[in-house]
Amino acid sequence: MNSIHPATEPERKAEQESLGSLMSQVSNDLSTLIRQETALAKAELSEAAKKAGKGAGMLGGAGVAGHFVLLFLSIALWAGLSTTDLGAAWSAVILAVIWAIIAAILAVLGKKNIDQVQGVPQTAQTLKEVPDALTPSKDTR
Repeated sequence: MNSIHPATEPERKAEQESLGSLMSQVSNDLSTLIRQETALAKAELSEAAKKAGKGAGMLGGAGVAGHFVLLFLSIALWAGLSTTDLGAAWSAVILAVIWAIIAAILAVLGKKNIDQVQGVPQTAQTLKEVPDALTPSKDTR
C-alpha cells in the first residue's frame, strides 16, 4: 500500500476477501438491483395504464354520450324548432353546432388525462445510473 494515503474501506476489503467472495457479493447486489428496478417498472407501468385507461374511458364515454344525445335530443329539438320561422334545415344546423361543442369539450378533457401519462420516468432515470454504478470509481487523490 501507498504509505502517503491510508487505505480506503473498499481497498481494505479487497485485500482481505477473496475474488470469488467479492464477485459473489457483486452478483447478489446486481440481482437485487435488477429485481428492484423490475418492481419499480411494474409499479410505474401499472400507474400509467390506469391513467391511460381513465382517459380512454372518458373519450369512449364522450363518443357514446355524444351519439345518443345527438340522436335523441336533436330529433326532439329539431322537431320543436322546425315549427318556428327558422324552418327544418336551420334548426338542424343549430343543433349540430351545439352537440359539436359538447363533444369537443369531452374530447379535450379525455385528451388531457391521456397527456398526463408519463411512462416510467423513475425507472428510466435509475437505469441510466446503472452503468455508472458498475464502473470503478476513479482515484481522485
